[in-house]
Amino acid sequence: MKKIIAMLLALVMVSALFVGGSVSAFADNQHFDKLTLEFVPSKDADVIIAGTANLPELVKAEMAKLGVDIDEVDITVGTNYDATGEAMSAGSIDLGWLPGGTYALYSDDTDVILTATRNGLSNDSEDPATWNGEANKTLKNGPQVTFYRALIYAAPSEYGKKLAEKVNAGEKLTWEDLDGAKWAVQKTSSSAGYIYPTMWLMKNYDGKKISDLSNVIPIDSGYGTAFSYAAAESIDILVCYADGRNDYEASWTLPTDQQDETGKQGMGRSDSIWNEMNVIGVTEGIYNDTVAISKESPFYTPEMVEKLQDCFINIINTDEGKAIFDVYSHAGYAKATDADYDGARMALTVVGG
Repeated sequence: MKKIIAMLLALVMVSALFVGGSVSAFADNQHFDKLTLEFVPSKDADVIIAGTANLPELVKAEMAKLGVDIDEVDITVGTNYDATGEAMSAGSIDLGWLPGGTYALYSDDTDVILTATRNGLSNDSEDPATWNGEANKTLKNGPQVTFYRALIYAAPSEYGKKLAEKVNAGEKLTWEDLDGAKWAVQKTSSSAGYIYPTMWLMKNYDGKKISDLSNVIPIDSGYGTAFSYAAAESIDILVCYADGRNDYEASWTLPTDQQDETGKQGMGRSDSIWNEMNVIGVTEGIYNDTVAISKESPFYTPEMVEKLQDCFINIINTDEGKAIFDVYSHAGYAKATDADYDGARMALTVVGG
């Protein structure tokens, strides 16, 4: 009788595994109430929120497959780069999408888990004149790369046009030329929006920095604001990542009461952004954006970090995932270590020194 009962119990257990497999498979999953994700505003906040709308469900589903049940995945956009870094330092944000410079600034309290790869551009020249004009429009058709460049752009203001004319004629700009311009820059922890343009100045103008310029406008709200200032001819120079003109090409020539398909507000220009926003400087390569984790996060364990790495690598390798992370021009993710960003820390030291 005991043998019969034991056999019956075994049959019941095997049957349960097959009949209710989807439940039994995750029965021993770890459980978390909430995972918080935050993006820095290197694109317009509403564009990021719209573009990542499906990400929470994808993360929950992928993490469940990896043995972790999460009730809620919350996505926010920081008011500026430093705000996201501060929130991660305080432990109120678990994962942050941080540029290399911002990560380096907050790496005492955060740890990098992934580096973005992206499609390289059709142009990687250090000669600014080769970036200008409709015929030199950059395409996102290069090989996968782990770096990008920042560009120094002359706006279509009267003074900006004079700077562009000199560069396109093969002349070198003087410090006085640059110091006479109105500059729009991002927060000091922004790689493309501050740090590497500063290093470009230091290299080419006897150690002078953005902080030495006479007329600098710091912008907290992202590159969209900087381009709108350029379109309004209220600045002469802005600094931005190299494919910035690609991102604002459509909205540049739309009427100001219209929006492009991504929600960017029209800027009311009549000529192409490739003709009007001329490159006058090209920085050195910048190591790609990070996905970083707060050291105060309950997810900050070796086991959970590995699962989060696998989760986002798996997601971005799907068509839906690629479409989501295209909002940041991320085409893939590679596992990363803190030492990968020693160069970014050195850049911060140089800029702050």
